[in-house]
Amino acid sequence: MATKNRKLISFDWAIKKILRSKANFEVLEGFLSELLFDEITIKEILESESNKETREDKFNRLDIKVKNSKDEIVLIEIQYNGELDYLQRILYASAKTIVEHIKEREPYAKIVKVISINIVYFDLGEGDDYIYHGTTSFKGMHNHAFLKLTANQAELYKTEKIESVYPEYYLIKVNNFNDVAKDTLDEWVYFLKNEDVKDNFKAKGLAKAKEVLDYMKCSEEEKCEYEYYKESLHYQASMYESTYVVGHMEGEKKGKIEGKMERTLEIARALKAQNIAVAVIMATTGLTQGEIEGLMLN
Repeated sequence: MATKNRKLISFDWAIKKILRSKANFEVLEGFLSELLFDEITIKEILESESNKETREDKFNRLDIKVKNSKDEIVLIEIQYNGELDYLQRILYASAKTIVEHIKEREPYAKIVKVISINIVYFDLGEGDDYIYHGTTSFKGMHNHAFLKLTANQAELYKTEKIESVYPEYYLIKVNNFNDVAKDTLDEWVYFLKNEDVKDNFKAKGLAKAKEVLDYMKCSEEEKCEYEYYKESLHYQASMYESTYVVGHMEGEKKGKIEGKMERTLEIARALKAQNIAVAVIMATTGLTQGEIEGLMLN
């Protein structure tokens, strides 16, 4: 009989506190291997924004930057609250990484390969899939054939495909997942959404994740920090709801009122153009005599 799964620390908290340890690289390596369909080995964790512990730490967004055995840099970012310009921000992050990791006077061939993985818990763009992959390619405008690398370029870049030279982007829209794990990658998405690893899951890294992210194995200090972190996420979500959602609703309400008033004024103008008496216009539109006379002056 399968045992009931114990409470696990969420992946975002793990990235912030636990998965930066070399002893736990197996978890990240498993996740990356399943997503990228390749055997990924992590060489090191690089400095990134969320490595810096400050009183102003943002709970809304967490990121980790790793270098794999191929000297590629993988950016993993977790975002909870919606940002209208999020797509531009991930472009900026990859471009900034490229600039940071090329030395002065080095040829452009030394530009590092960047893979940007974004785990988002909000509705990013329109589309009902839950994993999207973006690359850069060049297509002929007349014959529609894709541009290819020459033999010398392929040797220089150590790849056969032009898209392998440029940054790649993965968008995992967690909330779109229907909780039905059809393959090992889905098992990881299930974990990202539900903070749970089923007993029959076989995806790389999940067994280790189930071991090291066991809430009951955390110290009392870690448990307190984790609970504070989760409560902060709820607070951030509430602030977003109050600031943006309620503001949007109030804006819509104000817009409807203003729209109704504009239509009323248009009717009053039309009636006035037909030399209808002011008293009749007042009775028809509900406008005051002063408002109607104001129309006459405009």
